[in-house]
Amino acid sequence: MNPIFKFLAELQDVTLIIWRSFVSLFSSPRYYSETIRQMDMIGVGSLPIVLLTGFFTGGVLVLQTFPTLEYYSIQNESGRSVATSLIRELGPVLSALMVSGRIGSAISAELGSMVVSQQIDAMRALGTDPIRKLVLPRIVALIVMLPLLTVGADIFGLIGGAVVANTIYNQEIPVFVESVKNGISTSDIIGGIIKPLFFGLIIGSVACHKGLSTKGGTVGVGRSVTNSVVTASIWVIIFDFFLSKALQYLLDIGRF
Repeated sequence: MNPIFKFLAELQDVTLIIWRSFVSLFSSPRYYSETIRQMDMIGVGSLPIVLLTGFFTGGVLVLQTFPTLEYYSIQNESGRSVATSLIRELGPVLSALMVSGRIGSAISAELGSMVVSQQIDAMRALGTDPIRKLVLPRIVALIVMLPLLTVGADIFGLIGGAVVANTIYNQEIPVFVESVKNGISTSDIIGGIIKPLFFGLIIGSVACHKGLSTKGGTVGVGRSVTNSVVTASIWVIIFDFFLSKALQYLLDIGRF
């Protein structure tokens, strides 16, 4: 198939999944227990890797930028540089990529296994809608939990930056904290929370689509998992650019 037509066909399928999930929100039955289970798996399960990523990202930002700032005698602004980079971009994007690798692959593998073992067909035969039962709880859980994970990554990133600045460059913690306060605006925080909402929607819809469209038996499951992680990660990075531009316009962030 022509790559352009293949892309448009997949975009249509993903859009249809999002629309059917949105419509399912307003009618019964609702599977609250499944949603809570997915939130626990996504949020609590992903917490260590996301916090670890945030901590060392903040540390390496200080490690790389502090000598340059010191050269221009503005090393007291190291906290501002870390806060701006983390909250606006690196926190949301890196958290989304970590969750895409861990949760997106798990969703695709789970749904793909259900497809090849004909469990999805059995659900349809019994009158259960797979979109309502399987897809909607996962998308809702990702949309709810990814912003919270991003906030945790931001906080631990700032802690990591403060630790590196203090232990390696002997900068006092209060100086770093004051710089962070001066570098964060309300628009930055709002933008840093809005982005993960859309990233969660992208990861959930792409992973569910790849899982439900699995073909070729167990070999197809592995292929779906790989395609899910790669596709979701690429779309997170691409969409981040356009979302940043939209937030720059809507929130009037002149410092982007």
